[in-house]
Amino acid sequence: MKHNEFDILAQKHQTDRYYKSFSAWTQLVTMLFGVFSRCDSMGEICDGMLAMQGKLNHLGLSSSPAKSTAGDGLRERDNEFFKDFYFLLLKHFEPLLSVSRIDKISFDKLYIFDSTTIRLFSQIMKGVGRNPKGEGKKKGGLKVHMLIDAHSDTPTFVKISEAKSHDKNFIQYLNLPAHSMIVFDRAYNHYLQFAKFTQKYINFVCRLKKNAVYEVVQELFCQTQTDTGFGVLKEEHIHLKYTDEKQEKNLCLRKVTYRDNKGRIYEFITNNFEISNDEVALVYKIRWQIELLFKKLKQNFQLHYFYSETENGIKTQIWITLIAQLLLMVLKTKSETKKAFSTVAALIRIHLISNLEVLWVIENSRRTYTKRQKRKKPPSFQTELF
Repeated sequence: MKHNEFDILAQKHQTDRYYKSFSAWTQLVTMLFGVFSRCDSMGEICDGMLAMQGKLNHLGLSSSPAKSTAGDGLRERDNEFFKDFYFLLLKHFEPLLSVSRIDKISFDKLYIFDSTTIRLFSQIMKGVGRNPKGEGKKKGGLKVHMLIDAHSDTPTFVKISEAKSHDKNFIQYLNLPAHSMIVFDRAYNHYLQFAKFTQKYINFVCRLKKNAVYEVVQELFCQTQTDTGFGVLKEEHIHLKYTDEKQEKNLCLRKVTYRDNKGRIYEFITNNFEISNDEVALVYKIRWQIELLFKKLKQNFQLHYFYSETENGIKTQIWITLIAQLLLMVLKTKSETKKAFSTVAALIRIHLISNLEVLWVIENSRRTYTKRQKRKKPPSFQTELF
């Protein structure tokens, strides 16, 4: 991506209007340095960059920012700018990341939707759970609702809210293409929204709620298995009732009962009557991919300590963390490495300010550096990374 695209976006948001020495680009590089290095505070970031004063030109900066200046920028510069920049990067790298396809899945557009909760040590955003007894204070918290493209394993929709917000309220914000498939957990059961998905030719798979009331119209498939067997046990055509404009209507769905290799029973519902019942179970199994992404974000980036106590600053840090995750996915894809994501993140953290090309480091980390082959035009991947 060219730097002028960043500048055009900054001009559109007027994000540098009130800043003389701390531009949006400087803030992006500063925050990425903190996120990649896993710094615990803005003080650590600025002190760490100050100690590397002679190497900052490698990151496209002439000097390190002052702690107070960086703190002011994090507090006051609108996080919407970094949100838009994330989706600009995603659009730019989409052709590279969309090459792979999941086997045995008939949908070109397969999405997973879920949320993760991040606890805060202040009451900036309302947390979940009961109020503590005595004089204790309830900790704040936020939820990151995320829609990911299962084939490329990248977030395509992100919404940040207070942790107390109910999950199913956010499914209405999704703008999905016709004939796509979305999978989510039973926390997002919303029958009226399911009916709207069906009207727009959007397919879905989710788990049936335990207390759901439904009518079995027809049994489509049934087989008996031994206690140690696993697979599809039953398939049924069911009707669920929902209310639309004060009128009660029937929602026509397909219910698939599945037993896994550990003997656990799952009941899936879908509005698609064409794919096999095995694919219905496989689609839901792929939902675990988003749980691994949440784990990946929390384990490899700094989401335990926030560099600001303001809502805007916290949201900015989350958007820049997503930018960092996207950049590492791009590096991992370009290098065609089989290394784990955590290994790639560690290599970037170690070699962030070195003069080695990070792409070369990922590709050749098991070889001796003294035998490095020279390239005709060695790219400065640290600068491009930032």
